[in-house]
Amino acid sequence: MSIKVLLADDSEIVRRAIRLILRGQSEIELVGEASDFRQTIRMMNDLNPQVIILDLHMPNGTAAMLLDIKSHLNHDSRLLAISFLDDESARTLAENLGAAGFLDKAKIGLKLIPTIMQLAA
Repeated sequence: MSIKVLLADDSEIVRRAIRLILRGQSEIELVGEASDFRQTIRMMNDLNPQVIILDLHMPNGTAAMLLDIKSHLNHDSRLLAISFLDDESARTLAENLGAAGFLDKAKIGLKLIPTIMQLAA
């Protein structure tokens, strides 16, 4: 049984890089990609992923949308927050959203797969 992952990032380059990292991982299935917060919420409801990789700083997002994402997490879903800003404010935002993990995008190549496996366990 594979781990269903939803990827939410406004950057096509970042999504492509994460797609390449996930490709070939038989235990992980990328079930969808979102490029904004509204699309992320819709896909969370439709796809029921186990892990949501969420860029904290997508454009056109509001605090209310971020909190809406938190309210749509179900008991089987884990939020993995990602950001180029690895500072206290980004980590606090991730924590307030109920993120089970946080990754600096600069380190994603090394840590993404182990983090997904840990969150899904």
